[in-house]
Amino acid sequence: MISSILLAAGKSVRMRGENKLIRKINGIPLLKHSIDNILSSSIDELIIVLGYQKEVIENFIHKDDRIKIVFNSQFETGMASSIKIGIKNLSTKTEAFFISLGDMPEVNKEIYNGLIKQLKNNKIIVPTYKNKQGNPVLFSKSIKEEIMNIDGDVGAKKILEKNSKVVFNFEVNNQAILKNYNTPDSFNN
Repeated sequence: MISSILLAAGKSVRMRGENKLIRKINGIPLLKHSIDNILSSSIDELIIVLGYQKEVIENFIHKDDRIKIVFNSQFETGMASSIKIGIKNLSTKTEAFFISLGDMPEVNKEIYNGLIKQLKNNKIIVPTYKNKQGNPVLFSKSIKEEIMNIDGDVGAKKILEKNSKVVFNFEVNNQAILKNYNTPDSFNN
């Protein structure tokens, strides 16, 4: 079973008071693009971690049997707390899981499926574009306990550094893995 933990708990501080996850791109909220791309891939479970403005954001999430919504009451402590909540809510059948970012709506099903195909002998698969590491990162369940030890406003970057010998960099021909929507200007590009 392949799962995805979608991080959607942040405060959108660089958006000057607007929540980036509900801002529309081509008439569709940013978060919905991210959710639809994940669900159109071959993942089996999607855990969406909410925090800031959870009631507002929850209204933009459609019902699907593969979606599980969880709340991170500690979202202000940073990304690590959201990752941990997501991991705690993974199915016991999960063999590998993505850590996906809610503000990367252009990461498509081909990227997700391409990473999944690399799983067989790899513990950590990182998409790269022109040798730059991006997101989402796919982790074998064997890395779960180590990720549970991260703290603060860091993603799994420390885990990648500590486990560099088991990281497989998978080159994709799509710069979407590097592009997030964090500022009002990023919505205009």
